[in-house]
This record gives sequence, structure tokens and C-alpha cells, in this order.
Amino acid sequence: MKQETKAKAPKSGNPHRGSNFSDFLDQERIAPEVRALALKRVLSLQLQAIIEEEKVTKTELAARMHTSRAAVDRLLDPTNASLTVASVGKAAAALGRKVEVRFVPV
Repeated sequence: MKQETKAKAPKSGNPHRGSNFSDFLDQERIAPEVRALALKRVLSLQLQAIIEEEKVTKTELAARMHTSRAAVDRLLDPTNASLTVASVGKAAAALGRKVEVRFVPV
């Protein structure tokens, strides 16, 4: 009976091989910024889904929030990281919702 041997993969020069993405973000010292942008994207997508579901226009949402249409556009832009708790709260209230925020261990 022949014994099979597995060939070992050549070592790569990649210092991140075997690590995970969170480790990479921590090593690059960009984890907080990346997590904040990811959170903003999630909030924007959720808000967009709600206004589509409720058939509310951006202009109407702005009027309900007592703000400008440009402010609503910024709130809905997943790449715009400028976001305040106040603006999220105003949007939620304008849509008959509430916001829940919690801190969890990393």
C-alpha cells in the first residue's frame, strides 16, 4: 500500500496570513474609523428601507424633521460619516420610530 504525502504550501511573505480582518484593522490603527463608517452605512440603509416602505419622500421627511433636504441627503448617504445622535433621533421620530443604542464588548 502506497503512503500519500501532502505537499506543503510555500510560505508567503504576507505578514497578515492567518490573521483576521479585525486584527488587520487593529494593526493599522483604523478599527474605530472603519467601525464608525460601517455603523453609518447600516443606519443609512435601514433608514432608506423605512422611507421606501412608508413611501415617504426625502422632502417630506425633511419637513417632518424640521430640517433641510440636504441634511436628509447627508443622513441617507452611506459614505458621509458626519452623523449626530440628534439627527438620527429626529429621523426616527419623524418616521414614528425610536432608536436603540448599546455598547457591547469588542
